[in-house]
Amino acid sequence: MASPPHLSAAKDAKVLMVGAGGIGCELLKTLALSGFKDIHIIDMDTIEVSNLNRQFLFRQKHVGQSKAKVARDAILRFRPNISITPYHANVKDPEFNVDFFKQFNVVLNGLDNLDARRHVNRLCLAADVPLVESGTTGFLGQVTIHLKGKTECYECQPKPAPKSYPVCTITSTPSKFVHCIVWAKDLLFAKLFGDKAQDNDLNVRSGNASTSDHTEDVFERRTDEDIEDYGRRIYDHVFGYNIEVALSNEETWKNRNMPRPIYSKDVLPVRPTRQNGNMDRGSATENPSSVSAMASLGMKNPQEIWSLMENSKIFLEALKLFFGKREKDIGNLSFDKDDQLAVEFVTSAANIRASSFGIPLHSLFESKGIAGNIVHAVATTNAIIAGLIVIEAIKVLQKDAKSYRMTYCLEHPSKKMLLMPVEPYEPNKSCYVCSETPLSLEINTHRSTLRDFVDKIVKAKLGMNLPLIMHGSALLYEVGDDLEEDMVANYAANLEKVLSELPSPVTSGTLLTVEDLQQELTCNINIKHREEFDEEKEPDGMVLSGWTQAPAVEKKDENHVGNGVGTSKNMPTSAEQAETNEDVEIVPADIEIPADKKRKLAEISNSDGMGTSRVAAETNNHGKVEELDDDDDVVFICDGDSDPSKKRNLH
Repeated sequence: MASPPHLSAAKDAKVLMVGAGGIGCELLKTLALSGFKDIHIIDMDTIEVSNLNRQFLFRQKHVGQSKAKVARDAILRFRPNISITPYHANVKDPEFNVDFFKQFNVVLNGLDNLDARRHVNRLCLAADVPLVESGTTGFLGQVTIHLKGKTECYECQPKPAPKSYPVCTITSTPSKFVHCIVWAKDLLFAKLFGDKAQDNDLNVRSGNASTSDHTEDVFERRTDEDIEDYGRRIYDHVFGYNIEVALSNEETWKNRNMPRPIYSKDVLPVRPTRQNGNMDRGSATENPSSVSAMASLGMKNPQEIWSLMENSKIFLEALKLFFGKREKDIGNLSFDKDDQLAVEFVTSAANIRASSFGIPLHSLFESKGIAGNIVHAVATTNAIIAGLIVIEAIKVLQKDAKSYRMTYCLEHPSKKMLLMPVEPYEPNKSCYVCSETPLSLEINTHRSTLRDFVDKIVKAKLGMNLPLIMHGSALLYEVGDDLEEDMVANYAANLEKVLSELPSPVTSGTLLTVEDLQQELTCNINIKHREEFDEEKEPDGMVLSGWTQAPAVEKKDENHVGNGVGTSKNMPTSAEQAETNEDVEIVPADIEIPADKKRKLAEISNSDGMGTSRVAAETNNHGKVEELDDDDDVVFICDGDSDPSKKRNLH
């Protein structure tokens, strides 16, 4: 039972919750039961079947409805006298500006992606509203507290880039199963069932004599072509012909194991007899996402690893079912982890490619985890983290600064503790967000356009949504709904110009000012001209310094549990043995074990009320933070490295 001071602080507070998912459901329940009377919730998502195992405010009948609104209705059934205001919207929408944030006493984050977290962090800084940040992944969790000018902000320490791979690795020299998954999902599936106009590296043309007068697109189904023949033609092209083309470059294979071409006739010498796969038997009202090649072929166990023959059957059957029962979707499909047929197709294609390159095969269950960036959520972890969020929120409302703690939930006890509290750190003086430290950009000002700068730096790295770019008093670029048509045309023209040819030329030594009016964030960027860049190490053709984002880390082994995501043993499990998580997959909610530190326990007073010790820090051997999120899909380029600044505890 909360004490009277706690109840008073909660009762009089106006709280903003961002996110109504796994953490959000637990958090809203805990807030309501802790005496909070005025709660606002923002969440843009609708309820999916996969949410129901841990987001307990939702039921089967709610699938497809707004998370924020259903969560509100569920809580009001047992706390009818409190006020809950739901917003089924994106927190980055213009209506949620600095003035909107200023009305709240504290903001509580239960988000699942880096981009939204950064946006909320900046709005809280601009509005001078305390932020309590959180995340979970499996048995691991964290709660951190951020107050302007008093503690580090969410962006004071580096965050990992989405896992990236060079195109040549994905298309020519895969060495891990995840490479095969990326190939099957982002190249093959997209080429066959997505936008037909897109071009990718699967477009190796067949050089048959019969097509000497014109080049044939092998992915285009011919008029009146039997679907079995079409499927086998695609199979032979991507797993046979393309591999032979790759083998023709002998230099590539001098220090690598050579792949073997696989043709359908060698795996399935006789056209397979359909067992239960008569496409005419499907109901006209059948849910497209429930169509299954496994069911059609009488295969039931998703945790079984299929043989090459079984993968080949699934591949051809899935292709038939897409064209037979979901033909109207073809051309507009993108991979969805909840689409059974899509998961079956990607799993089979990835396994056939893995077989060609001598990579161990994986089950559908494991493949779905990798392709869908899934790690199993643990409802208990969400409940623990939600409770810790409310504890910190009450401390903030009571202005009990001495008791503020960042708390980390571990999988294995350290000094007989599973909850590891840490005093918050001071702001990082080199943070470009809360300390406004100038950044430095090396770029070829004679080749790179303003669009390159906007897309690769301002949006991708600095996370600005509505940027304004100035050179001295000259306005080079601006975004907004209230711009005059001639201004819009002028800025559009500027985007296509190289930096040195802009109306106010950008050259070596130029200082650019970049602002985001919605976030009320300003950055100064010193420009340094550089002629050449390493295409492999610096694929953007520009290098930003002073912006601390840690690179994703390659996984060192292929151990998976259940859904294919690395086990929690790869995550930090004790204060003395905290190591960078080396999973390659991006998981739905993030866990950030303290930034560039290993934690060692030091006895302190019991001022945080949790009966635990706080943790002192020592620099670890990696010097990186590994924070996991589902911000984005796997991309095909590699990012640079940067060293995080050292931290100090607040005293």
